[in-house]
Amino acid sequence: MRTARAVPLAPSIGEGPGTGAVPAALHQGRGPAIWLAGDPDDLREWMPLGIAGIVTNTVVHNQYAKAHGGAVDVIKKYLDLTDKPIVVEIDGHSLEELLEVGKAFTDLSDQVVLKIPCSTTALKAFAALREEGVETCCTTVFSLPQAVAVAQAGVDHILPFCEPVKEAGGDPTKLIRECAQVFGRWEQRPFIMAALVRTVETAYAALRDGADELVTMWTVYRDMMHHPMTEQWNKVFMDAWLDMDQHGLLEGVPVRPHADSRSN
Repeated sequence: MRTARAVPLAPSIGEGPGTGAVPAALHQGRGPAIWLAGDPDDLREWMPLGIAGIVTNTVVHNQYAKAHGGAVDVIKKYLDLTDKPIVVEIDGHSLEELLEVGKAFTDLSDQVVLKIPCSTTALKAFAALREEGVETCCTTVFSLPQAVAVAQAGVDHILPFCEPVKEAGGDPTKLIRECAQVFGRWEQRPFIMAALVRTVETAYAALRDGADELVTMWTVYRDMMHHPMTEQWNKVFMDAWLDMDQHGLLEGVPVRPHADSRSN
């Protein structure tokens, strides 16, 4: 019985499955990893801030393709934006079609990781792509049996859906906890990527419950930095900083005037 690959000691992008940004972050003690989704034009400012890579799904890819000229054009824009992994969701009616469609994207760059919706056809694709050395993700995972099956087939990243479970009245991170418990006993294992995270609250629960990775829209990533006590204490410190400046106590320090602080 096969198990997923081990985290390598010196991971680097482009050397095959399990050697990308996430294994590196976990090995260095810098996980969980954060991946972003969004329009290429919106992601530019966020990508240099420790983001693991970019993740697409077919719904948003369809939307961005209409705005940017085509599905392949969107991925090319992502590739121009960053040297980090780009997870491209693909679909098809057969194993042969999935492999052909996947090749159209992996031929663009070694940065491309393929994401495939969970199905019996996907099981065959994950096994075939593992043999080819292509890194893969399995999406639309809603149960532990599904997660174990795709892991044994060779997938590298398993994406438990969070917000749809919450909207159906369930526990959005229950599957993440179950995967963390089961795969935690494996010497080698897939990574657990919390998917369809649409709120800061769900992001918190996923990280708390053992997700190795989190994929969310850039707007949620931005909002993850907000907290009322942070804002309260930031104001306290800024007021003290401005008071030093107004009393001439920051001489030699390059303090710049700001419109919001002129009245202080």
